Amino acid sequence: MKLLIVEDENSIASVLKRGFIEDGYSVDLAFDGEEALYLIDIHSYDIIILDWMLPKKSGLEVLNILREQNITTPILMLTAKTDTKDKVKGLKNGADDYLTKPFSFEELEARVEALYRRVYLQNTTNHLYIGDITVDISKKNIIKDGINLELSLKEYELLMLLIKHKNSFVSKAQIEEQLWSNEEFISSNVIEVTIYNLRKKCGKDFIKSFRGLGYKIEI
Repeated sequence: MKLLIVEDENSIASVLKRGFIEDGYSVDLAFDGEEALYLIDIHSYDIIILDWMLPKKSGLEVLNILREQNITTPILMLTAKTDTKDKVKGLKNGADDYLTKPFSFEELEARVEALYRRVYLQNTTNHLYIGDITVDISKKNIIKDGINLELSLKEYELLMLLIKHKNSFVSKAQIEEQLWSNEEFISSNVIEVTIYNLRKKCGKDFIKSFRGLGYKIEI
C-alpha cells in the first residue's frame, strides 16, 4: 500500500513514516499543502493521511481542491481540533476518516487498514462502470457495448491499476514496479505496447498520456 503523509511537524512525520515503512508500506512525506498537491498530481496513492493545520494551504483547502478535481483517494485527517463541528466540517467536505491528536501509531495504522478495506475491498464482487466500460471484478471480465473484451493478464492488471487510481497520474515507474517487478527482464517498450493494446480494445481516448507524468483514466 502506498501512503502520502502530509504533516508539517518533522518529528511526527518522521515517526509515522518509519512506523509504516517497518510494517511494509511505501510512504511519501509532504510538509505543507502545496507540496501535498504537487505530489498527488504526479503520483498515485492508496491512502492520504492529511493534517488539518498546514502552512501555505491548510488540510481543509487541500481536501476541497482534491474533491473538486474528482480525486477520490481516501483521506484520513489528523487534527488537534477537538470540536465536533470541526470533525463534521471535515467529513462533509470529503474526508473519509478523522483522528484527533494525540493518537497512538497503532490506532492510526488500524484506521488506515480499515479504510483501505472499506474503500478497495468491500465491493470485490460488484461491477465497476467506467464510461462505456463495465468491469466484472469477480469474473475478471471487461465488457464494452455488451461485448466481452479479450485481455491478456497484464492488460487486465494494468487496466485495473489505472482504474484503481482513476483521476490520478500513474507513472511508468509505478506500473513497472507493480506489474513487472518480479521479472528479470522486460522490454523497454512493454508498457507502451500494453497501453496501445488496451486503447485498441477500450477506445483510443480511454487512457490518456501525459509526457513526463504517466497515464490517467479520467472520470
